[in-house]
Amino acid sequence: MALFGNGYDHFLGYALSGGGAKGFAHLGALKVLEKCGLKPDVIAGTSAGALAGVFYADGYHPEEILELFRKREFREFVELTIPKTGLFKSTGLHQFLKKNLRARSFEELQLPFYAVATDWNRATTVAFSNGDDLVDAVVASCSVPVVFHPQYIHGVPYVDGGLLKNFPVSVIRKKCKYVIGVNVSLMIPAEDKYNIRTMAERTFNLMSNSNTLFDKTYCDILIETKGIERYAMFDLQNMDTITEAGYHYAAIKLSEKESWDIVKKCHKHYRMRETVRRQIQRVREKKMLKYGLGKK
Repeated sequence: MALFGNGYDHFLGYALSGGGAKGFAHLGALKVLEKCGLKPDVIAGTSAGALAGVFYADGYHPEEILELFRKREFREFVELTIPKTGLFKSTGLHQFLKKNLRARSFEELQLPFYAVATDWNRATTVAFSNGDDLVDAVVASCSVPVVFHPQYIHGVPYVDGGLLKNFPVSVIRKKCKYVIGVNVSLMIPAEDKYNIRTMAERTFNLMSNSNTLFDKTYCDILIETKGIERYAMFDLQNMDTITEAGYHYAAIKLSEKESWDIVKKCHKHYRMRETVRRQIQRVREKKMLKYGLGKK
């Protein structure tokens, strides 16, 4: 809802990039943003960013999300299959989301949320934001081509959103006064040894990095996590180290004057919104008393 006639649906939005296991850095960044007193009005996420974003929009705190993944292995989230359209089925991920998400639809989430996927047939970006396809949409957003089978939603095959929109800032840019973007997928160095895994991972990394360039420029605050490029796409053994990197670089970025000026504007907005809320509540209470609807 636009407030004070500013023409925006939301005041502050978060855009979370894809990046495989490097997405744990989102949790560290979210910890810093919380410590700064920031509260997003909407979240858009691609792939790993969709995974972190949907739990955050569902009311989980960053540390709680981390605990959900702790001591788990990649094989728990997948099912090996005959490689026709992908090496694995994302059965385990689907069950994991269904078991741990409190919401069963986009509308039941505590925050508006966009899960960004790629329509395989039409070669277009699709941002899911309503209906009962919440779990399927997040799985679709995480379905890396070749590695995973496409996720079908209403008969349409969808794959990882990072193929065309790895950093979904533009998905919410026009809807928000300010957007904070967290990009955890920087260019990975080329491996000395070539195999199917390293070739596939670098190929996807090259594609996803090329389509983030414009979206980076749309951020009011851009947080990028350096130094975690070496971690593999499905590395669940270093989640704490990756999370700490996200915390570290978010703390540095938020300490900059330009960033803190936006933080202060957000705090001012929260105070104004609370003042309006209280005024509306007082008006309602007066009307209830006037018409004898108050407590006796």
